[in-house]
Parts: sequence; C-alpha cells; structure tokens
Amino acid sequence: MIDHPDQPTPQGDSSARQRLQTGALVIIAAAVILFLLVQARFMLTSLAVAIIVFSLTSDAISYISRLKVGPLRIPNWLASLAAVLLISTGLFMLSSLVLSQVNTVLSTTLTYTERAPGAVADLFAWMGPEVETAIQNAMGSIDVSGYLRTVAGQAGGLMQGTVLVILFVGFLFAERLWFDVKLTSLMGGDAARAQQAQRIIGAIMGRVNYYLLVKTVVSAITGLMAYGVSVLVGLELAVAIGVLTFILNYIPNIGSIVATVLAVLVAHVQLGEPGPTLAYFFALFVIQFINGNIIDPWLMGRTLRLSTFGIIVSLAFWGAVWGIAGMFLSVPIMVAVMIVASHVPGLRPVAVLLSREGLPDEATAPLLRKSAPAE
Repeated sequence: MIDHPDQPTPQGDSSARQRLQTGALVIIAAAVILFLLVQARFMLTSLAVAIIVFSLTSDAISYISRLKVGPLRIPNWLASLAAVLLISTGLFMLSSLVLSQVNTVLSTTLTYTERAPGAVADLFAWMGPEVETAIQNAMGSIDVSGYLRTVAGQAGGLMQGTVLVILFVGFLFAERLWFDVKLTSLMGGDAARAQQAQRIIGAIMGRVNYYLLVKTVVSAITGLMAYGVSVLVGLELAVAIGVLTFILNYIPNIGSIVATVLAVLVAHVQLGEPGPTLAYFFALFVIQFINGNIIDPWLMGRTLRLSTFGIIVSLAFWGAVWGIAGMFLSVPIMVAVMIVASHVPGLRPVAVLLSREGLPDEATAPLLRKSAPAE
C-alpha cells in the first residue's frame, strides 16, 4: 500500500488539534484575566498603588531601622509603624487637597455652564458663522451636569481607595521581614534563583522609584509655573489649575495636553477675549514643552528607555481596563513587564518591542548589578 504525501497522517492531525486547543485555551484564559482585571479594578489599582508606595519607602525604613540612638537601635516594628503613620497622613492630606480642588472646579464650572458654549464657539468664529453656530449648538446639547455627577462620583471614591491603600501598605510592612524566606520557598529552595528574582524585583523598584521621583519634580515645577501664569492672567481657578496640572502630568504624553486644553478653556470662558486666551495658551505651551521635552528627558537620562509607541499602547490598554487610575499606572506596569520579559527567554521579544532601541538588557543590567549582593 502506497501512502500519498498529501494525505494527512494521524500524527499531523493530533498535532494540529493540540495547537488549536492550546490557542483556544490561551484566548479563554486571556478573556478570563481581562474580565477579572475589569471587575476587580478598584482593589487591584489600590494594591498597585500600595506596592509603589511601599517600594518608595521600604529602603528608607530599612536604613532607619539600622540607625542607633546611643547604645539603642531603632526596632524594625517601630520604624515600620512610624512609616505607616506618616504615609497615612500624607495620603489623607493629598486626597483632601485633590477632593477640595475637584469640588472647586465642579462648583465653578456650574456657574460657567451657560457661557461655555458661546465662548467655545468664539474660538472657531474664523471658520465662518455656519461652523460657529454648529459648534455652539453641539456644545449646548452636551449634558454638563451629567458629566459633573460622574466626575464627582469618581472623586468620591478617592477617599475609599486611600483607606484601602493604607491597609495594603500596613500589611506589606508587616510581611517584609519574611519576604526573602518566602521568595526562596517559592523558588523551591533554590537560593540562586531566589537571588536572581530578588535582583529583578530590585531593578523594577529602582527604575519605578526613579521615574516617579523625576515625574514628581517635573510635575511640581510645571504645576507651580502654570499656577503663576494663571495668577498673572487673573483666573479664579489658578490654584485648581496648578494642582490639576501637577496631577495630570503623571499621565504620559496626553496628560500635559489635557491639562493645557482644560486651562485654556477655563481662561477663555472667564476672560472672553481671544487675545489674552491665545497669550495664555502660548505661555502654557512653552512651559509644558520645556519641562516635558528638555528637563524631563535630561533628568530621566537613560533610566527609562521605553518605546514611545509602547507607552501609548500601554496607556490606551490600562486606561480602557482601569480608567484614569490605569493611565497613571501604565508606565510603572510597562517597566515591570519589560524587565521581567527581558529575563524570560520565551518573553524576550516582548521586552525588545517595549524598549526604545530594542536593547532592554542595557537598561536593566546596571540596576541588576547595583542590586546584586557584594561577594
């Protein structure tokens, strides 16, 4: 009996069926994970923020616990308790500040609601009366009060998220003494693998901490400058514009655009003149351009080395999954994914795509060497 070469063999059918089943299982698993990410986003975003806060303060607490006051050494539990209290105070103060400024913006926006459609339509008067009328009608049909209620509802959940973050941080500090033992146990008792995993975690924490430090400095400078320009123009919401500019600059790429557009719209609604509004827009544009394209890259140096397109994709994905909180967390999550993928052979193509020059090892190797134990 002669076998025909075009006739499929039982082994080929089994292999194709197995690949099809594997692909179906991967799709189902991805759908389930995405569903869980969306459904549990409040808890997961709070946990992510708590991990970031813990990583920012963990090294400082370890340093304090090694200090001596005369013959006595500060106990680790006392340093951790003091850290949790300070973090709780800082988070509550920051949440209160954000909520107060959001309430100020919402209450003031209600007074501008009637004037806003005409003011925005004036910006397009140069395109003709038909366009101006169409824009004014479109702006008038927007349910501003509905959007304000949605924003107020999201802002109201900020204090609940703050409480949850503090609880997570407290438990993380309570567990930090046994982290090395647990990591070794997770690696099956292999000390070498546990040290490698610890170096990878240290590299992630180092890069995320430095990114947040630079972002905080640049965002604070940008917010202060935006506040100063708003005061010079005479805007009623100068403080709110400064605070919102500071917060929105943590969102990569589009945060500065949104902050500038909102500030310019507020200025035009209040001032009602295109000349001062244009000058105000130019001043904010210069501030954002210098801080975002000169100071920020200069301070960041070669630390981040992420693909700009990858940042946009990560921003869009986590924004769709976790909303505004996902936009703030998109870059730290992308940093963690790139570092982990660069040390897993099967995921290395992902790290190459996420890195700026396609060389993720050059970004992670210095931090891995720095976090490695001295021999």
